[in-house]
Amino acid sequence: MDLELTDNRQRMMKTTLKYNIPETLAQRSKLRKAIDSFVSEKQLSPPLSMEQLSDMATQLSQKHELEPGTQGWLMVELNNCVWRETVASIPFEKRILLLPKCLSNSAKCKADVDEFGLLCNLCSNCSIPDLQDKAESLGMMSIVAEGFTSVISLIENKVVDTVIGVSCLHSLEKAFPLLINHAVPGLAIPLNNDGCKDTTVDLAYVNQLMSLHSEKESNMLDYNQLKHTLHEWFSKDNLQQVLSPLSDPTSLIAREWLSNDGKRWRPYLLAASYLALSGEKEIPKELQLAAIAIECFHKASLVHDDIEDDDDLRYGKETVNAAHGVPMAINVGDMYLGEGYRLLAQCGKMELIKVAAEAHLALCKGQGLELGWSRHPRQFNMDFVLEVFCNKTVPAFDVSLMMGVICSNNDLHLRQQLNDYSRALGIAYQLQDDIEDFETDAPLSTRPSAVLAAMFELHPDEDFINALLYSTDLKAFLGTKQNTAILKSAINKVQELVEAYRLQAIQALEGVKNIELKRLLFRVTKKILK
Repeated sequence: MDLELTDNRQRMMKTTLKYNIPETLAQRSKLRKAIDSFVSEKQLSPPLSMEQLSDMATQLSQKHELEPGTQGWLMVELNNCVWRETVASIPFEKRILLLPKCLSNSAKCKADVDEFGLLCNLCSNCSIPDLQDKAESLGMMSIVAEGFTSVISLIENKVVDTVIGVSCLHSLEKAFPLLINHAVPGLAIPLNNDGCKDTTVDLAYVNQLMSLHSEKESNMLDYNQLKHTLHEWFSKDNLQQVLSPLSDPTSLIAREWLSNDGKRWRPYLLAASYLALSGEKEIPKELQLAAIAIECFHKASLVHDDIEDDDDLRYGKETVNAAHGVPMAINVGDMYLGEGYRLLAQCGKMELIKVAAEAHLALCKGQGLELGWSRHPRQFNMDFVLEVFCNKTVPAFDVSLMMGVICSNNDLHLRQQLNDYSRALGIAYQLQDDIEDFETDAPLSTRPSAVLAAMFELHPDEDFINALLYSTDLKAFLGTKQNTAILKSAINKVQELVEAYRLQAIQALEGVKNIELKRLLFRVTKKILK
């Protein structure tokens, strides 16, 4: 084990936003300048995690001898500072200004309110009309509504690329983590006082952030468009053109299963990382071939895994071995491997084949560890389980990102950073998957699992271990009154490990300078680790 869980739990507890705000404009302006210097000195680039923002806010608070309650305000302003340059590069028409209803003059406001927010009638009794006029003059959208969640869908659907929002810290406590986890390039301006009406904000500061402008071109990925592109790549018509033009039974089954619906994380990561690193808008043919090759390798591993585990269903559908028999399934899996290496050879980069082969060998090693254990079941510890994960699961993430780097600039230092990220993310993903095995009523076979390893370590009773190892109905055995507490403790321990490795994955990205790649991986981490 290479993580200190106690420290991580303490870090998690420090991320709650506090509501104290520096009292005067002079104090706030002075602290904003100090934050600018801090970010410049540390050479920080976005996105930053809640844990990173919390740690940095603590450093600033101690240096300037501030009250602990200013932690939340400092975190928000730190996040503003690191995103400022990116927001400045985004066209005004792709920005939105979000204002809270509480900025209105409650005694004089006669505006209507509908399901979308406040409909200002421009009475000039508060600052809202002036801010909306400023936004309109710049070409920005603006709405008056509560909470950043109201604009997340606009960002997800590429209506806008960034949000500049005014809000109280109480509302930000709910919305801020959402912006951070989705790596939204947003700026949040905290109100100067708490409460639900007649609030104030530093108007000059809001205008300054609204007016940010840079000649640098924004490189924001359109994730929905990329998903649409992937769907086209794996259509039956396109696969007919890309794969070997054969009509034998094996080829027909292989193409059919490859075109079936799926998450296709691996080709997505390859294509997205390439676009982020290269800055290109179009995807070259060679990259499409590499992406399809990666999915071929993945499908091969699933087909062979189902045979080895004698599984009849995967994701609610018949496996290839159940539908067509084991001999044909073996042949289909082998064909996927051949197609994958053939496609990579057409890309003209031998390094792609080398990376794929190394991942293939690691997968076989990890699967072999599991198969060897299945022949001779015995007690195992968490280190053994992590070794299986590092060989069987981690390469699935690592090879996609490595190929994205190879196809763009082949930065060796970046490859090491992404290798560290992939290792932590892959382990966290598999740990989470092991927990989810116990959240359904589906039958579960005994295999090297993090939950079982935790039970062995928490309850090293020989009779219990032997009964667990040779149980024919694992969930029924663990569902008995005397064993439920052991299972619950084990799941809690594994959940702590998931969080610890999630933090390690985010920390591995600290030195990554490409903002769009970093944004991509923040979003991937959030999506994969539910």
